[in-house]
Amino acid sequence: MSVMESADGTRISFHTAGHGRTVVIVNGALSTSADAAPLAGALADAGFRAVTWDRRGRADSGDRTGSTPEDEADDLAAVIHAAGGADAVLGHSSGAVLALYAASRGVATGALFLSEPPIDFDGDGFGEELADRLQELVDAGEREEAIGSFQRDAIGLPAEMVEDARAGGQLAALAPLAQSAVYDARLTLRLRRPDASRLKIRTPVTVLCGEQTFPFLIGASHRLAEGIPGAELIIVPESIMHRPDPAATARVVAQRI
Repeated sequence: MSVMESADGTRISFHTAGHGRTVVIVNGALSTSADAAPLAGALADAGFRAVTWDRRGRADSGDRTGSTPEDEADDLAAVIHAAGGADAVLGHSSGAVLALYAASRGVATGALFLSEPPIDFDGDGFGEELADRLQELVDAGEREEAIGSFQRDAIGLPAEMVEDARAGGQLAALAPLAQSAVYDARLTLRLRRPDASRLKIRTPVTVLCGEQTFPFLIGASHRLAEGIPGAELIIVPESIMHRPDPAATARVVAQRI
């Protein structure tokens, strides 16, 4: 593990695997760099240097009260700088949203690979009130409830599934990541109904989507690929229900950079 500081002084931890052109992986919600290890390993096996990192408020990274999507974009820029530059950034779920947002702010991401980004093009999903409510729960020490609320109201999981996760201890296991759920909610809101300036990305863009995944993500992936000039949509059959298959995803990256 290596550690560096972001623009606001927040400690950010990162890991590297393999040798070759550098691919920085950006995790989705409620996950840490450890969850990206299989994908990093597949990229390393394909001849890349893979960089995984803990987004702020997660695992070995620090945090700062009042962190914003701009801070997270700065974090990605700092990781890329610490890695000596990036040939590509591979983001999954809200990590894809962060990668796109950072690129729109001028972060030197290299080629973008955006896996099932949950972009609310129609503005039909949650609003700012959810992010505020999640923060209130975190501030009150109700971190498990914040996780459950995020899963129900942001991700859209059925209430019965969330309650089963509570009974099985999964919500308690995810409770340390509750503050990061607030950040993911605010980040997703930042790219709600993205305007043309957010979609004019001056770097190659590949959007990845599984065949069997949530309908909202299928629609968002298609619309994003259609909205970014020159973007390519790749269907990855091996990726099922919002879980990117490591080997298949690495293969897509290897074919395009």
